[in-house]
Amino acid sequence: MPTVDWVTFDCYGTLIDWEGGVAEALAPFLEPPVDPHALAARYIAVEAEVEREAYRPYRDVLAEASTRLMRSLGRPLPAGGERVLPLSLERWRPFPEVGAALRALRQAGCRLAILSNVDHDLLASSIAHIGVAPDEIVTAEDAGSYKPAPGHWTQFQAKTGAAPDRTVHVGASLYHDMRPAGALGYRTVFINRHGEPLGAVRPTRMLPDLARLPRTVAEFAGEPAPER
Repeated sequence: MPTVDWVTFDCYGTLIDWEGGVAEALAPFLEPPVDPHALAARYIAVEAEVEREAYRPYRDVLAEASTRLMRSLGRPLPAGGERVLPLSLERWRPFPEVGAALRALRQAGCRLAILSNVDHDLLASSIAHIGVAPDEIVTAEDAGSYKPAPGHWTQFQAKTGAAPDRTVHVGASLYHDMRPAGALGYRTVFINRHGEPLGAVRPTRMLPDLARLPRTVAEFAGEPAPER
């Protein structure tokens, strides 16, 4: 694959079913139940607000965002409830096609990296569930910031020397991944599991899940790299 050396991934929502994890963790406090997708959309907005305020460890982001979310729903968490999401993350599971897709990419000669808005200890438990260890990891802990800030990509390039025109970035968030990675010159693959409208963002490719990703990356390898 002469024009694709690296494939970089967001983790939660792309490789790991964080939406299901959040819904399951908060379910005991949500009576009657709330639609998981609607809950996730509200959580994303609250978490982005928390991340924009100042850098804090991701465990603290989860605690603060879940506290604000539940308060906004009129169902404030009881004392100690703010620890529910941080403690649940290690149980969140990968989407079913993820392991096979990553193994196929590696067999095709690609190196793999995860660029994630978490800390190393949390990410390690998710990688164990995936069963395919990446060649490189960049976390918010490393970058000192949260995507969509460019710190993850800056750190990735510093660690690997990988050029954007020989790297493909894969993510399930237009806001956190597709917009900033595209602006930095990366080819992007949007994993659109819920049929989300693109708006003004234009990823290079869009897929419903990772099953066709190895074939898509192979197609990239036969195309000229984009001009920056």
